[in-house]
Amino acid sequence: MAKSKFAKRYPKEFQTQLVRLHRAGRSLTELSREFGCSPWAISRWAKQADRDAGHGDGGLSTEEKVELAQLRREVKRLRLERDILGKASAWFAQEIVPNSRRSSDS
Repeated sequence: MAKSKFAKRYPKEFQTQLVRLHRAGRSLTELSREFGCSPWAISRWAKQADRDAGHGDGGLSTEEKVELAQLRREVKRLRLERDILGKASAWFAQEIVPNSRRSSDS
């Protein structure tokens, strides 16, 4: 997921406070005007807080997102290692085959 180079990052405490205010009955537009972030962002933070609490729309919790990113990095590394080992074994196989033919001909 590509992030805009202009995207603003808000501290987790700020996000949590705005979610609490929204759940207490304040509208997204009201909070947006008062605190300077988009209504969409506050809505997204509220949905993510629901997911983290085990409720919500079935999306990934923050913990699951972190684990998924870690697993993707590990899979990428393992695929790279597998490719390197495959190329190395093919190279060694080429080196061994001609030598074994010579020794059997002698």
